[in-house]
Amino acid sequence: MMPIPYGRQCITDEDIEAVIQTLKSDYLTQGPKIKEFEDAFAHYVGADYAVAVSNGTAALHLNCIALGVKPGVKVITTPITFAASANCVRYCGGEVVFADIDPDTYLIDILKVRELLEKSPKGTYSGIIPVDFAGRAVDLEAFRKLADEYGLWIIEDACHAPGGFFVDSTKNQQSCGNGNYAELAIFSFHPVKHIAAGEGGMITTSSKELYEKLLMLRTHGIVKDNSKYQNTGTFATGVDKGIAQEEQTDYPAWYMEMQELGYNYRLTDIQAALGLSQLGRADDGIQLRREIAARYQQAFSDRNFVLSQSGVVEGHAYHLYILEVKDRLGLYNYLREKCIYAQIHYIPTHLMPYYRELGWKEGDMPFAEDYYRNCISLPMFPNFSNEEQEFVIKTILSYYSDER
Repeated sequence: MMPIPYGRQCITDEDIEAVIQTLKSDYLTQGPKIKEFEDAFAHYVGADYAVAVSNGTAALHLNCIALGVKPGVKVITTPITFAASANCVRYCGGEVVFADIDPDTYLIDILKVRELLEKSPKGTYSGIIPVDFAGRAVDLEAFRKLADEYGLWIIEDACHAPGGFFVDSTKNQQSCGNGNYAELAIFSFHPVKHIAAGEGGMITTSSKELYEKLLMLRTHGIVKDNSKYQNTGTFATGVDKGIAQEEQTDYPAWYMEMQELGYNYRLTDIQAALGLSQLGRADDGIQLRREIAARYQQAFSDRNFVLSQSGVVEGHAYHLYILEVKDRLGLYNYLREKCIYAQIHYIPTHLMPYYRELGWKEGDMPFAEDYYRNCISLPMFPNFSNEEQEFVIKTILSYYSDER
């Protein structure tokens, strides 16, 4: 059996051909594939607008800027996530406040968030960054009601959940990132994600104002739109003062303005071509992930070494399938001996040395910390064969049957 990672990309001949055609085109970056990918992705998740960026972290950073995060602003997020979900607030000088998870879902606990809000005067907090961890969708309808009660914005970190959904109070499916409840949502196109573009990210929103702001921020804060220019006069046209002294408003084709301090967070056409090709079979990938999850569920239900597991949940996108087990370290090392490279998602962010220096400590998030002591992410990817999955299952069962 070849080594089995916890996740890996699936690249087809069609993907390769899409990249080759872009390499042969006139544009490697800032070309037509970007907008094509954005439009297709917005349609896929049901959002009005999408902005492609260099990675998911860049997406989070730009969202925080667009929503006005700055020193003195407090934002709530979960400790069970990749560090970028919290770091984006720190990039802007804001303060991160963690709320513990619901041990049954592994998602940020809305009751814990409400508890934080109720303990402080209204206006203390500005926003919430809930995470669709492992691919399980947060109930954003409930979070929207809470956010509106306290005047908060929401950034949905949906990096694990393109194609995922939750069912709202009217029994309708609400796709992750559709913009119906969160001001902004973000996705990642890292190779282990559902849609692989090498690197890359996407922001989705239903706000035209935020969309236009994000387009500017991802490209150095530069505007190329006559109707939005601020400079006037002969400087703006580049016309010799001796020829044209009067104020000018007819801008030449070369003109542009940097109106805000932005960043170079652009995606390339090469990446967009690959992402667009992968998006075309995203639904098939989700179905395969759900079938893998169902086999894991069947294999590990009622096992005495399993404390909890991801299970089979409606709308789950299954970026990860997680078991909480007895003797997690022993199992982890045993699997590596068998060339099965399971992973741990995640070390609680509040216990990283950087956040410890800001005052967070063990015991602050008891459910997150308990989860971390036992969790292990099993291999999960669309081209994971039945033979490979059976080998993983048998190896885990073998470890516990031999355990002394």
